[in-house]
Amino acid sequence: MTKGTEPPYLRIVSAIRDRIARGELRPGDRVPSTRSITREWGVAMATATKALAELRREGLVEARRGAGTVVSAPPQPPPDRPAEPALTLQRIVATAVAAADAEGTKAVSMRRIAAELGVGPMSLYRHVASKDELVREMMRVAFLERPLPEPGPPGWRAKLELVCRTQWELYLRHPWLASAVSMTRPQLVPEAMAHTEWTLRALDGLGLDPDEIAREALTLPSMVRGLALSRESEAEAEEATGVGAEQWWRSLDDQVRALYATGRFPMLAGLDSEIVDDIDGLFEHALTRNLDGLQARLEHGTAPARRP
Repeated sequence: MTKGTEPPYLRIVSAIRDRIARGELRPGDRVPSTRSITREWGVAMATATKALAELRREGLVEARRGAGTVVSAPPQPPPDRPAEPALTLQRIVATAVAAADAEGTKAVSMRRIAAELGVGPMSLYRHVASKDELVREMMRVAFLERPLPEPGPPGWRAKLELVCRTQWELYLRHPWLASAVSMTRPQLVPEAMAHTEWTLRALDGLGLDPDEIAREALTLPSMVRGLALSRESEAEAEEATGVGAEQWWRSLDDQVRALYATGRFPMLAGLDSEIVDDIDGLFEHALTRNLDGLQARLEHGTAPARRP
């Protein structure tokens, strides 16, 4: 179709389009009304209406309340979105640690971590082969938070107190960590193994035989971990039932009183319940008594009784 034979409304569209392109009509300026178009181009009202409709369809003009039909603002490019940080092992592990801190290791699954990171689950496997490997990496990150100093405080007792308190603090900060650590099938986690090596060095040179050194190096962390597991179990029970320890004991009050009334448990009946609930106090007591016993062994040469 030549320009001379194209429909009148398209000639009007072309003319207004050119005015917009040349800048004669800027964004927000009113374009000719249907009445103005009929006068300027000598066309019927229906043709003028059709021309403006075509300009609106092309996105060149828009109807604006109180202003009539005006030139549309040019479309703005979408604002640059900050680039998503690259998926790395560090981000995966940090997300897993945060989930486990809040909800325990049961919350750590490849699907859950992938959802938190906004990626597909399979993309995680390019960085970590399995959940077991992910937990090992989580343990490494946790133990790295509190590296043991070198050479540490003077004296074997101060050193052993430090390593035990460090582990206790890590278990409090990361309640899932105690259940991840195993004394019988330990994970090959260099940062955790460093705690055992540090403990062995603290015991070296005290005149203990190798078996005593090994037992002491295993007994101390087992004591710390065992008490931490009690704390973790209580936290999990409270989360699962919504019932705190104090409320749980109150629910058993009648049964406990009935058992004590039999006279079979006079010593238990005399226990202070606050002592039982004070896990931190139990940790302090157990640590002090263990080290007191070791100190007596070193000062008096009292070897532990051996089984026949």
